[in-house]
Amino acid sequence: MTDVRGLVEQYIAVWNETDAGKRRALVADVFTEEVGFTDPLGAVTGHDGIDQHVAGAQQQFGGLTISLPAEPDAHHDLARFHWHLGAPGAEPVAIGFDVIEIEDGRIAKVHGFLDKMPG
Repeated sequence: MTDVRGLVEQYIAVWNETDAGKRRALVADVFTEEVGFTDPLGAVTGHDGIDQHVAGAQQQFGGLTISLPAEPDAHHDLARFHWHLGAPGAEPVAIGFDVIEIEDGRIAKVHGFLDKMPG
């Protein structure tokens, strides 16, 4: 059984890593080669797609970080979890809910939902 909490923490680390080389290495560790990612702001595939999507979000929300406010819930090859985007100790500016599909200990698909967005 995959360490779901650890995998989700690595996923969050990808979103918070601002060094492009380190982020790219994390992407390779966390996601399958053919990963699919879909949320209301875009749909991408593969390591390049994930890396570019994360880099774009970081440009838009520079200085803010994503945190995991509660334990992930998982069964079989699926996990779901909430995340918060904001400055440490402050009210989150964005809140989301992601469902991931796990394949051989890595994330194969991400289905993202936004509960709260600025503006």
